[in-house]
Amino acid sequence: MSSKGSNYGDIHRYEPARESTAATIAIVLLTLIEVVLVALFAWGLISGLGTDPVGNMYLGFLLAAIFIDLSFILLLYRKEFLPDVMIVKKRRRKWEDLYVREDEVDGVDTFGDTVEQFKKAVYPYYKK
Repeated sequence: MSSKGSNYGDIHRYEPARESTAATIAIVLLTLIEVVLVALFAWGLISGLGTDPVGNMYLGFLLAAIFIDLSFILLLYRKEFLPDVMIVKKRRRKWEDLYVREDEVDGVDTFGDTVEQFKKAVYPYYKK
């Protein structure tokens, strides 16, 4: 499904997810490992392993393993089960990135109307 227009918010490319069986099995196995690691970490906290230096290292290793395993689960899910969608974004001009007003695109005269600049400096709410 590809649209020819390039209006803001149009879907430019849409590729459905692969949804492979191997990825499903891998996610299930990684989830089981995740549950075991979380159970070991909870057991270590309850039994007071954090007070012992070696036990503290053990809990740190378990926590690192939990987050690494979770990252692999999320990586597999994102790659295999989420569709690849590219949406057209609004392209801004370079001067808009610099927060320049549209009337100041070509620059501002440094010594333009000195009297007006003095009035604005003395009284900030002064309007022409």
